Amino acid sequence: MPAAEVRAVSVVEGALRDELLRCWTDVSNAGGAVGFVPPVSEDDVAPVLDRLLERVRSGRAVLAVLTVDGSPAGFAALVGSSSPLRRHWGTVLRVQVHPTHQGRGLGRVLMAGVHHIARDRGWEFVHLSARGGTGVDAFYRGLGYAEYGRLPGAIRIGPGDDRDEILLACRL
Repeated sequence: MPAAEVRAVSVVEGALRDELLRCWTDVSNAGGAVGFVPPVSEDDVAPVLDRLLERVRSGRAVLAVLTVDGSPAGFAALVGSSSPLRRHWGTVLRVQVHPTHQGRGLGRVLMAGVHHIARDRGWEFVHLSARGGTGVDAFYRGLGYAEYGRLPGAIRIGPGDDRDEILLACRL
C-alpha cells in the first residue's frame, strides 16, 4: 500500500483548492454520494466547495485531507457545534476518496484521521449522514457508527428516486 496520511488543514491555497475541486467532481461523477448527482462539472461543484472553504478560513470547520505519496487523494470536513451544550460533538461532512484510490482501504485511513482530528478538538462524538440505497452506511457501521434515525425520502436523486437520509453517530 502506498504511504497514506491524514492531516488537519485550516488554510487552503490555490493548488490544494484545485485538487479538492477535481476530487469532489470526479467522486460525484463516479456516483459518490457527496451532495451531487452526476453528471456535474467543476463549475457546479466550485461554489459549494468555496462555501465550505469559507467555513474553514473562518475557523468554523477544518478539513481532514488524505494524501497518498504526498498528493491529495481525498478529504472530509469537520464542523463543531456552536452550542455550549454540544461542544463535545462534531459533524463530519463530504467524506470522499478519489476514484483512482478507492478499493485499497483508504476510506478507513481517512476516517481514522477524521476521528483523530475530532479527538484532538476534545470531541467525544461525531455524527454524519449517508445517502440511502448506496450501501455506504454499512461502511460506517464497520467503523463503530450506529444509526440513530432516518429522514424518509429526504434526498431526491431524480423524478421517482427519493432516498432516505441515514443519520449515524459514533462515540470516539
